[in-house]
Amino acid sequence: MSGPLLLFDGSCVLCHRSVRFILRHEHSKVLRFAALESETGRAQQNHYDIPPQTDAMILIENGHAYWGSDAALRLCRYLRYPWRMAYPLRGLPGWMHRPLYRWIARHRYRWFGRDESCPLPDPDQAKRFLG
Repeated sequence: MSGPLLLFDGSCVLCHRSVRFILRHEHSKVLRFAALESETGRAQQNHYDIPPQTDAMILIENGHAYWGSDAALRLCRYLRYPWRMAYPLRGLPGWMHRPLYRWIARHRYRWFGRDESCPLPDPDQAKRFLG
């Protein structure tokens, strides 16, 4: 299976909820998912020269890697209306959206907690989760 790949923090409750949200609101089932901590996640970070301490979701599509708010905004193109309406915001200068993403990322464990295990996806979605 090919297509865009979303790498997410496997121990972050907010990240788990975000992946479930994406699965519910995706308009076509093209996204694949992997935890940053997985073999697939580490291999993709190495392949795209993403520093291992990068603490953000990473979207890999069309041979490019995007992380943080850039990844979040690009993900909107895969979602149904009204969420897809946020996709054009990716054209805004980074100084307008990156600070908010970093602020949420800094506080996500305190606000949402950690889970030492990734919840298992539904059986029909399991094939979309890698390594």
